[in-house]
Amino acid sequence: MLTLPKIVERGSQPYVAIRERVRIPFNDAVDRAYGELFGWLEANGVTPAGAPFIKYNLIAMPELELEFGVPTAETVAAGGRVVAGALPPGRYAKVTYWGGYDNLMDVNAVLIGWAKEKGLRWDAAESPAGDRFASRLEIYETDPKREPDKNKWQTEVAIKLG
Repeated sequence: MLTLPKIVERGSQPYVAIRERVRIPFNDAVDRAYGELFGWLEANGVTPAGAPFIKYNLIAMPELELEFGVPTAETVAAGGRVVAGALPPGRYAKVTYWGGYDNLMDVNAVLIGWAKEKGLRWDAAESPAGDRFASRLEIYETDPKREPDKNKWQTEVAIKLG
C-alpha cells in the first residue's frame, strides 16, 4: 500500500550514521553498517530519537554514497567510522509505503514521477560524478525483527525540495 505523495515541512534533525560507498544491490552493507552503528550507540550511551534511515547522498547508478543513520535528541560527537550531522530543515516531498523493501526503488520512482509532473525540483546538484542530494531519505518506521509480516513494514520516502 502507498499513500499519495504530499509536501511536508520538516525541522532540522541531528543524527549519527555510518557513511559508505556501495553498489546496488547493497543488502549486505545494511546489516553490517547498522550493526556497527548500533554497537557504537550502545557503547557511547546514545539513545536513538527516532526510526533508522538511509540517506542517499550521491546517486551514480549503480554506485551510491549512503549514510546508514539514526536521529539523535541532540548533536553528538562522533568517532571512528561514525559521522554526525543534521538533516536540513525545509520542504520535503514524501510518500509512505507499507510492504517489503524490495519495492522501494519503485516507491522512489513514484515520488520522483509525481514531483516531475508537478514541476517540483529537488535540493540537489547534478554533476558528472552523479546526483548529490541535500537530503534524500528512506525512513524505516517498522523493525522487521519485531514485525515478521512484510506487508506491515512502514517506510517513509522523503526528498528535500529546492
